[in-house]
Amino acid sequence: MSTTAQIKVNHIAVHVSDLDASKEFYQSIVGLKEIDEPFKDGLHAWYDIGGGAALHIIEAPNVPTEISKVNHLCFSMEDMDSFIKTLQDTNYPFESWPGEKGKITTRVDGVRQIYIQDPDGIWLEINDDY
Repeated sequence: MSTTAQIKVNHIAVHVSDLDASKEFYQSIVGLKEIDEPFKDGLHAWYDIGGGAALHIIEAPNVPTEISKVNHLCFSMEDMDSFIKTLQDTNYPFESWPGEKGKITTRVDGVRQIYIQDPDGIWLEINDDY
């Protein structure tokens, strides 16, 4: 069976252990804008991540404990240098792909990337492939 339907990212859902701490991270550190969510139960927060897609963070009791940088969210920033300066100014740790603290990885295609962790240790790649 073949299909010609176009596919796009609708949302990424991430379970978190503390919704308030995660909201603070995604708003203040990453800079995402919160959008309306339908549940209104104090366990969900939704964020616009561009291109019509959203990040859904959901407070849940069973957050996975095995965390790997291989599994990560990736956000492309128009001005990655300003983002890195914000991290440095707030002493928020970041590292390169190999794990060098405060360093930037430049991929073979020239895209620069760093990695940070949210309050539950989930890895985020931030790159300049905007």
